[in-house]
Amino acid sequence: METIPDGDYDVLVVDVEAGEEETHSARIDLVIVSGERKGEVVSVRAGGLARNTTEILGLPATLRVAGGVPHLVLDDSV
Repeated sequence: METIPDGDYDVLVVDVEAGEEETHSARIDLVIVSGERKGEVVSVRAGGLARNTTEILGLPATLRVAGGVPHLVLDDSV
């Protein structure tokens, strides 16, 4: 699987698959909505989620990748 280059990406949460209940982890599929990589879908694994996974479906967010490590920042203002 190809890794996405370091940078900030405007994304939209398009799918969420809940993982194990004990870890509150999930696979989150994101579509990049602007820039050179617009339209590409990337998947990240998130652990320790404090929210129900269905609550984040459709939310805009920023995907920050530094040193190959992704960090997802959800936009809760919508």
